[in-house]
Amino acid sequence: MQKLKLCAADSMRRDGGSGGLAGTEMWQSFGEYERFIHSWHVADEYLVALVVTSVYSLDVAAAVEEPGNRLLASSRAALAAGGGGHGWVPLSHHEQASKMPSRGLDWYLMVPRTSYMLSEEQHWKNMAPPTPRLVVPIDVSKKPWEQKVPLHNRWHPDIPPVADVTEGELFRVEMVDWTGGRVSDDNSADDIKFLDLTITHYLSGPLRIVDAEGVPAAPGDLLAVEICNLGPLPGDEWGYTAIFERENGGGFLTDHFPSARKAIWYFEGIYAYSPQIPGVRFPGLTHPGIVGTAPSAELLNIWNEREKILAETNHESIKICEVLHQRPLANLPTPENCLLGKIQEGTVDWQKIANEAARTIPGRENGGNCDIKNLSRGSKVYLPVFVDGANLSTGDMHFSQGDGEVSFCGAIEMSGFLELKCEIIRGGMKEYLTPIGPTPLHVNPIFDIGPVEPRFSDWLVFEGISVDESGKQHFLDASVAYKRAVLNAIEYLSRFGYSKEQVYLLLSCCPCEGRISGIVDSPNAVATLAIPTAIFDQDVKPKRLSGKQGPKLRRLPDVLRCSSDGHLPVTQDPSGTKAP
Repeated sequence: MQKLKLCAADSMRRDGGSGGLAGTEMWQSFGEYERFIHSWHVADEYLVALVVTSVYSLDVAAAVEEPGNRLLASSRAALAAGGGGHGWVPLSHHEQASKMPSRGLDWYLMVPRTSYMLSEEQHWKNMAPPTPRLVVPIDVSKKPWEQKVPLHNRWHPDIPPVADVTEGELFRVEMVDWTGGRVSDDNSADDIKFLDLTITHYLSGPLRIVDAEGVPAAPGDLLAVEICNLGPLPGDEWGYTAIFERENGGGFLTDHFPSARKAIWYFEGIYAYSPQIPGVRFPGLTHPGIVGTAPSAELLNIWNEREKILAETNHESIKICEVLHQRPLANLPTPENCLLGKIQEGTVDWQKIANEAARTIPGRENGGNCDIKNLSRGSKVYLPVFVDGANLSTGDMHFSQGDGEVSFCGAIEMSGFLELKCEIIRGGMKEYLTPIGPTPLHVNPIFDIGPVEPRFSDWLVFEGISVDESGKQHFLDASVAYKRAVLNAIEYLSRFGYSKEQVYLLLSCCPCEGRISGIVDSPNAVATLAIPTAIFDQDVKPKRLSGKQGPKLRRLPDVLRCSSDGHLPVTQDPSGTKAP
């Protein structure tokens, strides 16, 4: 069958008055016709005629039917309500046929306007994009525990959901930044130095996901979460990137950068710039750091047991800690600063859950704090379901992040919103996720990256191998290799007027790409870090020097410091610059 050509007949009166075809508009699908027909505003006594041509089947209704065609469904309902006399009829049978231009039209569908046509108000409501239902609102002027819909900062199966969401429904979740507003837009890094990490991360949810019949997602299902839209909260368009103190968690390079630092970023649409790291501007790839489902009691126990064993391990026996000085090895459950949504502090339930609930710092089988920078608009996350309703939670919004988030508080942290849709894939865990471990619970999510990303065509790539700063050889150690790649990039870019702290923060939050390029050629793993050169306002590529050309050895404003830097040296050359 050819594509349908549709034409709208002008209003044809019940009393047999004159009618005619509405111009020469032709449509190639019912979707196009439906959008047009909603713009008609005719009197109640009129009928609407849908005229069809180029149909090779005499069963016109079947020939034009398309799955999910709302026009056909509405037409059928109207015909049923209007009784006989309406339906698909050869045009030659219509009493007004002789008054209509033929145009090769063969069939028409008569629909009572009062049964199908919409009022102007209804028309525009129907034509506009669907407005997401706000299920978790945020007031950034209030503390996390003062929010209208309570937040939480732990994982536990008994934290009750704050709302139900139906699969296929477009809904909106708003979120505080990961610290709940503890970091200020000011000229000091004291808030970073003294930040208590037991408060993090503040999450919005949990949300109970149900199907159209109200049946909740069940353990063993797969929950597909589509990110339809996202961004900073209106009126709060700023963020920050920071280096933590070595004694307070540190970061990937805490042995080189042990003191707290902070850079503030301001947003201009899709772009970000920082007064503390001048000469740089880039588009953000906004994303949530945390999207996860609640663990079952069995899975929660697995987490706590394995992380307790690691935390009690002698640091010296952990090979990677010879060169990576980040502490602690694991963050175990603690009731300190525990926020459990609807469960009030001091109650029996609160005491029990607070002592069991897992911290939100690492990513785990439920998704959680994966910090995958490419999970932006159009992405889907396929999360395993461990409890009835899935109990979906989100948080830790980032305007931008580099692969690895190397400074720990390393993305551009911000408050923000997500507009999401969910789908329940019944039995999806068994069908699509293979356990890698001793139980069926040892699975991991799948991520479908969306189509919207910044476009860069020119990159400067730095390599690292499994040899540490002392010259010691490690065996296929990708962490050591990536550390070397980051250090190489910092040393290089500090030749262009930046302090090494500035470059460290920049590599943590700009759209740089980290890769494990080789993992089989003993003894060296090879890691690379690619930096888009377009983010700089100067040429940062190596070149043959001529006279005074070359790196701009200018002194730039440094990042924000804390009031006391301590006694540990930061780098051999703390400023990272040389006098011109």
